[in-house]
Amino acid sequence: MKTRLFILGFTMLVFAGCAELMTALQTVADSATLTEADVISGLKEALIVGAKNSSGTLSAEDGYYKDLAVKILLPDEAKVIVDNISKIPGGQKLVDDVIKNINRAAEDAAKQAAPIFVNSVKQMSIADAFNILKGTDNAATLYLRQTTYNELYTLYKPKIEVSTQKDIIGTTSTKESWEALTGKWNTFAKSFAGQIAGFKTVNTDLDDFLTKKALDGLFLKIEGEELKIRKDVSARVSPILVKVFGSLDQK
Repeated sequence: MKTRLFILGFTMLVFAGCAELMTALQTVADSATLTEADVISGLKEALIVGAKNSSGTLSAEDGYYKDLAVKILLPDEAKVIVDNISKIPGGQKLVDDVIKNINRAAEDAAKQAAPIFVNSVKQMSIADAFNILKGTDNAATLYLRQTTYNELYTLYKPKIEVSTQKDIIGTTSTKESWEALTGKWNTFAKSFAGQIAGFKTVNTDLDDFLTKKALDGLFLKIEGEELKIRKDVSARVSPILVKVFGSLDQK
């Protein structure tokens, strides 16, 4: 009886070991069928899908403005401007309009972002593709940020500048109000009394700040799209995406 039990147990261990071995061999076989061409094609498609989805979402009306994760607000230093303008009749509406115009400018710029991403993707090397595939969950986003940021900045900033140069009260624009506020504050901060009090000057370039915030929102959306393709099987909308990113599911 003991001999039979031993043989049965041994047999089960052997079959269990075979099952694990077969799983390992299948994983190796699946990886072996994933060619360089597959990786390049899959990664390029993933980047293009993610970038187009993100820019498409943000370029729609209220794409920035009504999405709290990416909505562009004035710098913290603008609180004094906002608080004082809000005290006058119709002032709050003026503030709201400024913020809306800034976000509308970003939405307008997002319409032209996709071709910049596509151009970057076309130049992707084999090494880039494998680094992205084996990298962190935001590796593709980091690649796009590195290769497109300067061009996107050049696209977005002029549109933001047009928005901040629009008059909000009489003949005074958002940018003029900002410069007047920070100029007076800096004069005081540099004074003897300001230095004794430990006040610091404010040197925020409004258009630069707002442009960078707009781009932060764009890449945040792309990162979300990348994560979906990596983790959500239903987001892999083509056979090549299933093949390439399915290889990651086995790990």
